[in-house]
Amino acid sequence: MRSIPRHNLTQSIVQELGTSIVSGVYSSDDKFPIEADLCKQFSASRSVLREAVKMLTAKGLVGARPRQGTWVEPENNWNFLDPDVLGWLLERKLDITLLEEFTEMRLAVEPLAAALAARRAQDSDLLLIQNGLERMRAAERGDDDPNESDIAFHVAILTASRNRLIQQLQELISTALRFSIRLTNRFKGVEFASVEAHAAVANAISRRKPKAAAKAMTSIINEAMELIQTCKETGS
Repeated sequence: MRSIPRHNLTQSIVQELGTSIVSGVYSSDDKFPIEADLCKQFSASRSVLREAVKMLTAKGLVGARPRQGTWVEPENNWNFLDPDVLGWLLERKLDITLLEEFTEMRLAVEPLAAALAARRAQDSDLLLIQNGLERMRAAERGDDDPNESDIAFHVAILTASRNRLIQQLQELISTALRFSIRLTNRFKGVEFASVEAHAAVANAISRRKPKAAAKAMTSIINEAMELIQTCKETGS
């Protein structure tokens, strides 16, 4: 029987415990299982389990101290900017309020990223943006995934901003977009995002028009925000 590599086992434990915490199986009102019980549950050594707990602590999900054990932190202490935490929360139940808050963050970041891309994008960045757009066109023909092609376009613009802090938001925005795009397209009754609207962003960037790029990106995100707010109001 092959043993599971330590790294994979640690990640598996983090995934299962993280999902259990955000879904309410373990909460700040209940005792978290003791180390010995978790080692038995996952057939893991104490060192592997402690490594997993450290990772959950870094995500703000749990607290741990010697002789005091481990406990689940209140939700307000969780690191919502961690892509794993955000993904687990959105998988738990489609949280419209959380998506609304995420879209507010997009409005603060992505129009600026598009404007910066119009000023700073290198030829390789422009090719990535164009590739994302072509993937979206291919998705309309059934030759690519609608969600992944849309995400690739937005991530390419974050990269093209040449701002290292904005670039580090790629994984976070990718995670939340997977849920946001699915919701807004379903509510619109379409399977695909508007290639024309995304092409307007790409064209403004390639023509080095920062204000036009920011305006076109704002328009895309505002449409998503309006749909999310409508979903929230109607309970859809």
